[in-house]
Amino acid sequence: MREVRITTIDEPGLEDFAGLTDVALRRVTEPEGGLYIAESLKVITRALAAGHRPKSILVIEKWLDGLRPLLADHDIPVYVGEPDVLESLTGFNLHRGALASMHRPPLVSPESLLTTARRVVVLEDIVDHTNVGAIFRSVAGLGADAVLVSRRCADPLYRRSVRVSMGTVLQVPWARLPEWPRAGEILHEAGFHLAALALDDRAVDLADFAAAVPDRVALMMGAEGSGLSREALAASDSVVTIPMGNGVDSLNVAATSAVVLWALRER
Repeated sequence: MREVRITTIDEPGLEDFAGLTDVALRRVTEPEGGLYIAESLKVITRALAAGHRPKSILVIEKWLDGLRPLLADHDIPVYVGEPDVLESLTGFNLHRGALASMHRPPLVSPESLLTTARRVVVLEDIVDHTNVGAIFRSVAGLGADAVLVSRRCADPLYRRSVRVSMGTVLQVPWARLPEWPRAGEILHEAGFHLAALALDDRAVDLADFAAAVPDRVALMMGAEGSGLSREALAASDSVVTIPMGNGVDSLNVAATSAVVLWALRER
């Protein structure tokens, strides 16, 4: 690593970190752009452990010692500055100490992920980055093998998703699915039972489904409000619901993922 002390935001090489508002961040980290931002030493550690390649690092002085052993084998610039300088550059308080500009790994095909997986989560058109990150954290902690996301689903590697997931989006395998009905065909060809989480007249209680869960199951979850599309429901083999009370019909999709994965966990 090459330490570069900065006292001004005009230092060459800082372009990846400039003005990281939510809107600007989307432009910086679009999948075709080839980069994503990892925030905090914990997330950077997980990114490096997953084999992702850093491009450059931005760090507050007092956090530098924690980075040195992580980057000993990487010939990249590490920009070091005081909190007020870094905040003027990024547009927010860098209270987690460090940001890394990381090269995005190549996307894998859904077929390759399904070869050895037994339990996967399918996210259809969930555009909220916080929900996507929280679902990945549930997947990592409660034992699913992979996540498959629709083309319109929020990018798991946006900074907010990565942060909310505590970096688990960097260790959980994921891929993008094509549109329905091809997405369903891919899952069925790999031997998966498609279980849609939805409110539907044919829905079965989660406890009943858990009592006889198929060996290979894909848990399908849709966006807040609209839920799963008609095309997704048509591709499903069963519909599962979490019984609710007090006039509440459903949980937030991230909470749903945690409840369902816990109910179906390996015992």
